[in-house]
Amino acid sequence: MALMRLSYSYDLNTDARRRIFDDILINNHVENDDGNLYLDVPIGALYEGVMQFAGCVQKVCNMRYWARETVRSVFYDDLNDYVVSNLKSYSPVASLTPMPNAGVFSVDWTLTSRKRAFYLFGVLGNDKAKNVAITLLEFQKARLPFISLVVHEDMEALGRRERQYLTRNADHQYPVLDDFKESVVADLRRLVAA
Repeated sequence: MALMRLSYSYDLNTDARRRIFDDILINNHVENDDGNLYLDVPIGALYEGVMQFAGCVQKVCNMRYWARETVRSVFYDDLNDYVVSNLKSYSPVASLTPMPNAGVFSVDWTLTSRKRAFYLFGVLGNDKAKNVAITLLEFQKARLPFISLVVHEDMEALGRRERQYLTRNADHQYPVLDDFKESVVADLRRLVAA
């Protein structure tokens, strides 16, 4: 029942999420037999076993709640998985530095089509938002030919200034990853044709 409840609001659809789930089971000595969780204990340790199992099931069921804290890094994993699997036709290149003399300014992903460069940035939090805004300004000052795409883990969670900086400097923003997944292919086709 724990896995069924979990699947209603939190899919184990990436390696990182699956790894976290497996770590919870391993740390609690709980086995997973095709979605059925169980713990073998001797009869003399039944009470301790029940408590241990209940704690593990609670952690599994609560993965969706602590996802914002512990699983935040999954945002980048999910973004990378999507780019690698669904944007192959745009020849994705990870961690590119378009200005060799300025190594601190890099792009999370570079997508290319018909000699157009799309610089894709994943933004999780205010610090990354500031870095991306500064990077975009530097690329614009250097007159690099590119179109910037910014994908937010949660745009509304950013501070007012960070949102302003990115809105002023980014060509296209996606407030959450699901918006990006839903519309980036159509957006790229349109931008390539322009």
